[in-house]
Amino acid sequence: MSAQQYYNGTAVPAADTYAANGYQPSSGYAAPTMAPSQPYAPSYVPSSDPEAAREKRGAGGGVVDTAPFSQATAETGPRLAPRKRLNDPVFLVLFIAALAGYCVVSGLAIGSFASVGGLGGGFGDSSQGGTGTSVTLDYHTVYLFLIVCAVGLLGAALWLGLTRAFTRVIMEITLALSVVLNIGICIYYSGAIIFVVIAVFSIFFYFACRRRIPLARLLFQVTMDVSKHHPSVYVVALIGLVVQTAWSVWYAFTCVAIYVKWTPGSATCVSTSCSSSKVAGLIVYATFDYLWTSQVIANVVLTTLSGGVYGGWYYYGPRAASSGVPRRASLLAFVRSTTLSLGSIAFGSLIVTVLELVRMLLQAVQGYEAGQGDVIGQILSCCAVCCIGCIEGMIRWFNKYAYIEISLYGKAYIPAAKDTWRLMQDRGIDALINDNIVGSVILIGSYVNGFLCAVFGYFYLKFTNPAYNASGQYSAPIILYSFLIGIMEMTTIGAAIDAGVSTIFVGLGEDPMVLAERSPALFDMIRQTYPRVVEGVPR
Repeated sequence: MSAQQYYNGTAVPAADTYAANGYQPSSGYAAPTMAPSQPYAPSYVPSSDPEAAREKRGAGGGVVDTAPFSQATAETGPRLAPRKRLNDPVFLVLFIAALAGYCVVSGLAIGSFASVGGLGGGFGDSSQGGTGTSVTLDYHTVYLFLIVCAVGLLGAALWLGLTRAFTRVIMEITLALSVVLNIGICIYYSGAIIFVVIAVFSIFFYFACRRRIPLARLLFQVTMDVSKHHPSVYVVALIGLVVQTAWSVWYAFTCVAIYVKWTPGSATCVSTSCSSSKVAGLIVYATFDYLWTSQVIANVVLTTLSGGVYGGWYYYGPRAASSGVPRRASLLAFVRSTTLSLGSIAFGSLIVTVLELVRMLLQAVQGYEAGQGDVIGQILSCCAVCCIGCIEGMIRWFNKYAYIEISLYGKAYIPAAKDTWRLMQDRGIDALINDNIVGSVILIGSYVNGFLCAVFGYFYLKFTNPAYNASGQYSAPIILYSFLIGIMEMTTIGAAIDAGVSTIFVGLGEDPMVLAERSPALFDMIRQTYPRVVEGVPR
């Protein structure tokens, strides 16, 4: 089936496409039978009038919710055009306050940093101590982070193009790489039983996932074909990537400036308030707000895509003269995400950010205990890091579907989380396996991008030999910052792909008959690879 046929849903699946998976195309499409427990099952009647199923637009370009099996309620309003109600205002205020505090700290630090010319420094040369001051970070570090951000931007863009060109091959390879990665960790930590268990579990999970690859591949291919017909998907992703990169650059300047302004002995330290503890506290605060805002940026991209082009395509079909994806769908979704739903996005992002920061602090404790030779402390901190990491991963995965509920139906975070929990209770394993296959593509890309940025940072330090790093005391934090920047940039652009697959999955759970009526050929293909699609999620 061609990209155009995937997009329009007009072709009958070829017999040889899924022959290996037992697929036999239907001689004629019949409306699937809904489970009796579904409230909209009795009302399913394929429209005999094509005009009746078309999306109507208001004078301002809005959408009248005329698609079948509406999600509109008195509390939320129609999908893709929810009621104008500010959700979760408390967390919106907290987010704005934290960002404002970051701006104040950054302004003070960068102002002092600029007043002393950044303590010298530059791109560096091959001589030892050939640039900057020996006291603390300087302009050399800023240039390094700027180049790292450019490397991360280039790497993320290349991965996006590579994924678009070789969808199926990359899906197979990255799923296998996730298993190889776990085995590699197991070999490295040969004495850690937990990694042996994880590696063995990953091998079994890999073979269990292989039979689900046809569904993930189909949804992935549909997502890529939808995005091909709507370049705004890539525009949103690239704008999000540029914003994330700019935010990373600002964070890099801020961290360097904090070291310069409040490190004892620095040229800008003209008061008794300078101390290493103040530097550490401000770095933690700056990192916290950086992680929180980065999460919000990535999730705004997710909700813009799911509530815009992808949601519009699922519910209203391909864009045509008087029907299909609403006009300015991405812009309208972005406005909703950054105004009415920003508090809900900040709420969910805060939960993940707190766990992520706690995990980073515990990793620092683990490294300290290892340096002190405290085996018991190292084991306890390692277990704590593992537990926090598992909780963080589960909440991050859960939140993704909650954000899609928010973007499609205009819900606050708690109601969206409740509906997501209902969805996970009925389709949790299916969603987990589908996400594991698709998410492995994004995950491997993120780590590859972060690794490349970290390696670049390491070699840049090695060959430029800045004076402040003569004994290597700043190598670890600089390489860590470079790795973090690379991961954040790739994660942001990866949301463009992941958002589409997950949005279609949510639509198939909440309103499967919308796609069955609008695109019976495509729905029949999905039904052959995923029979449960004909059963809506119980209310």
